[in-house]
Order: sequence, then C-alpha cells, then structure tokens
Amino acid sequence: MLIDGKHYTTIMTEGDNPSEVMVIDQSMLPFEFRMVSLKSVEDVFAAISSMQVRGAPLIGVTAAYGLWLATLELTSLANDAAHIANAAKYLISSRPTAVNLEWAVKKQMEWLEGVDGRENLQAAALKGAGEIRRMEIENCRLIGVNGMPLIEEISKRKEGKRVNILTHCNAGWLACVDWGTATAPIYMAHDYGIDLHVWVDETRPRNQGSRLTAWELGKHGVPHTIITDNAGGYLMQKGQVDMVITGSDRTASNGDVANKTGTYLKALAARDNKIPFWVALPLSSIDLSVSNGLDGIGIEQRDSSEVTETEGWYNGEIINVRTAPLDSPVSNYGFDITPAALVTGLITEKGLCGANNKEIVNLFKE
Repeated sequence: MLIDGKHYTTIMTEGDNPSEVMVIDQSMLPFEFRMVSLKSVEDVFAAISSMQVRGAPLIGVTAAYGLWLATLELTSLANDAAHIANAAKYLISSRPTAVNLEWAVKKQMEWLEGVDGRENLQAAALKGAGEIRRMEIENCRLIGVNGMPLIEEISKRKEGKRVNILTHCNAGWLACVDWGTATAPIYMAHDYGIDLHVWVDETRPRNQGSRLTAWELGKHGVPHTIITDNAGGYLMQKGQVDMVITGSDRTASNGDVANKTGTYLKALAARDNKIPFWVALPLSSIDLSVSNGLDGIGIEQRDSSEVTETEGWYNGEIINVRTAPLDSPVSNYGFDITPAALVTGLITEKGLCGANNKEIVNLFKE
C-alpha cells in the first residue's frame, strides 16, 4: 500500500543473495517510520514477541523468513535437521494465538524435508519464505475483491451517500504484507471511488487502532475517525455504522473467531442494532483442528505493564507513563472469542462463507 505516494510492503529482502530481512518497525508507529533488519532467529523471535511485527498473516511470513535465517546459521558442527527443528519450535512459541505462525513454519518444514546440504537448504528456505509472502499478498488482494461488493451494495442502497464502516484493532496491510484483511475491501472500495468513512477503535491497551490503522488509512487517503473502544455501540444506536469488518488471529472450524480483545463486544452491539458483522481472513487463519473457540483456542495473557502504563511520544522519544495504582492486580487477555452465531459471514480469498463448519470445510475442499 502507499505511504506518502510510495508503495511499501511490511517485509522484504533485498538483492539476489540476501543475508537479512527488512521489516517495518511497528513499535515506532505512528511517531517514526523506519525499517529494521532481522539477521537471526533470535531477532525474528524478539520482533514477533515484542510486536515489532504483528498481525497473524505477517507473523507467519516473518517466521517463515526466520527459518531461512536459521539455515544461514548452520555450521559444520551443527546437526542440520535438529538445528532447523529446534528453530521451528522456538519460533512457534513466540505468539501462541495466531494460527498463521504455526501454519507458515510447518509449511516451510514440509518444503525443507528431504533437502540435503546447507546451500540447498538455504535456497529452499528462502524460496519457501518468498512463496508464503507472495501467497499472503495474493490472498489479501482476493479478500478485497470478494469483500468490496458488500460495501458497494450498501453504497447503492444509500444512493451514493457515505458508507460508514467500523473496525477493531489493526487488520490492515501493516498486519499482513500488503492490502490487509479487514482493510482490503475498504482500500479497494476507496480506490474505486465509493464514498466511505472508517470508525477506528483505539484498541486498548496497545492502541493498534489509533496508532496503526489510523496511520495507514491516513497515508493512503482514506477518510477515518478514531474513537474510544466503547463508543462503537453508541454510534451503532445512532445509525452511524453501516457495517463492521474485523480480522481474525485464529478461527475455529465452527466459525468461532479469536481476535483482539473487544471484538466480541462489538459483535454483540452489532447484533443488537441489526448491523452486519463480517470477519475478513485468509484460509491460513482457520484452524480445522479446533472444533470451537472457547475450548480449543489458547488465549494469550500479555504483560500487565501494557495495562498499567500508556506508551506515547514525548520530546522526540517514546516514553511510558503509569496510569494505574502500583498495588492493583491486572488481567491482560490479548484476545477474546466471538461466537459464530454473531458473525454474519467470513470474507476469504476463496469467496464469502457462512460462519459454520459445513461452509468452512467446503471452502477447503474447493
């Protein structure tokens, strides 16, 4: 997507014989735009766990490149297979909820199976990571193609008046490689000339909405307004929301959706106000091994400091300011589960799909 008129993706390598991966450092946005270099498995693990890179599709692609970096670390003293297997386990442990992480690592391991010799392993791993990156870009583009008619339909029903879309967290191109998931239909509709506006939840406690979604929408010229996390329900009651589109970190085979904490409450408010609630995701975010979300999806509990402190820009640097009592205990669930019954449908690279086991399984068969 565009930053001040120039096209960027979130992750890339440079040259014919690269030795590093370049990623956008999302921990610095929106205050400073910079690319950082990842040169080792440790660098990749740290970037994922600290949320320098975040978003389920991008985490998967970054981990795939992490396995390539693992092949660059091989020496004559190492057991190649054991070294790569250990790196795979290590990378999968960096963020437990996002299913794309495990999917991408396992896909890489399948491609590396039976490959002998360090140079061959390095070449195969680099090719595999590049293929996963390409797949995620194309998946997101197709999500946009399949989701844009939903926005176009509302625009026609409103006789060209502005379509108001609410989204939660960041499921934009920053969370992927390009286009995004929830934002892909929005970008395509905007570029097509449909008059639209996005309500951007701030998304506490990490503020991925106010810091990331608002930033990337603004850079691309999409009209938007930042709101507090709990204002969405009121806007729905006042008729100022036409549809909700969110992303997903992991979706169970029955259509239950794990996404950033607060998604469930938006789905409840949307149901109460008869507003469509769509979830945009690639098939790589669907876990067919999990029958339902509440029992089968592990929810990450993150550090309490994310709740007790607020991160902001002051005097040329990012600082943390404490906002909670020193002795108050904290619970910081990173995600929640939105039951399939509250989901209007899924927007995937294969098309629209009901949030139920039968239609989801059929998508994979196709």
